[in-house]
Amino acid sequence: MKKFFVLIAAAIVSMSAMAQIQFGAKVGFDMTNFWGEDVEHGLKPSYQAGLMMEYKFTDKFGIAPEVVFASQGGKFKAIEMNLLGYDVSKTATFNTNYINVPVMFKFYATPDFSIDFGPQVGFNVYSKVSVKDEDTSWDLKDSTNAVDFALGLGGTYNLTENAFVQARYTLGMTKVFDVPESNEKNGNIQIAFGMKF
Repeated sequence: MKKFFVLIAAAIVSMSAMAQIQFGAKVGFDMTNFWGEDVEHGLKPSYQAGLMMEYKFTDKFGIAPEVVFASQGGKFKAIEMNLLGYDVSKTATFNTNYINVPVMFKFYATPDFSIDFGPQVGFNVYSKVSVKDEDTSWDLKDSTNAVDFALGLGGTYNLTENAFVQARYTLGMTKVFDVPESNEKNGNIQIAFGMKF
C-alpha cells in the first residue's frame, strides 16, 4: 500500500512538472546583415521557421531552447572590391543559411511578457553569393565557417495561452567566412509569430 501511494505521489509530481513544459512552432520575418570592422553592408529581407520548447522554473523564470532554419546573409551595395576571390562591382547578395539552436533564458516581467537572452549556435547549410543583374552565383560553402556562435536579446509577448509574438536581435560573435581578409559577422533582426501546444 505504501508503494502504491509513493507511485501516485511520483505521478502527480511528474504531471505537475510536465505542466510547466510547452512545445511549439514559430515562423518569422527577418532583416539580416553583416557587421564588423570596415564592413559596409545593407539589410537583406529573410525568413525563419522552426520548433521550440519552453520550461518555466517559476512564474518569473524559464528557459526556451529552439531549433530554427534561418535564411541569413547580407547585401553589399554597388561597390568595387575583390570579394572572397571574386571581382564584384555591383550589388552582391549573400545567402548564408543556418540551422540555429538558440537557448533563451526568460525573465517574465509580467505574466504575459518575458525578456529573453541567451547564446545561439548555428550550423551552416547553404552559402552562396549572387550579383544583381547577373544570372551567375558562386558557391561559398568551402569558404564559410561551418559553425556560427551568437548572442540573442529580445522579448516574447503571449497573446493568448497558446499564441505569442516575438522580437529578437541576434549578434554574431564569430566570422562568417574562413578568409583572412574577411571580418563579416552575422546580424539578425527577427519578428516571429508562434503557437504553443
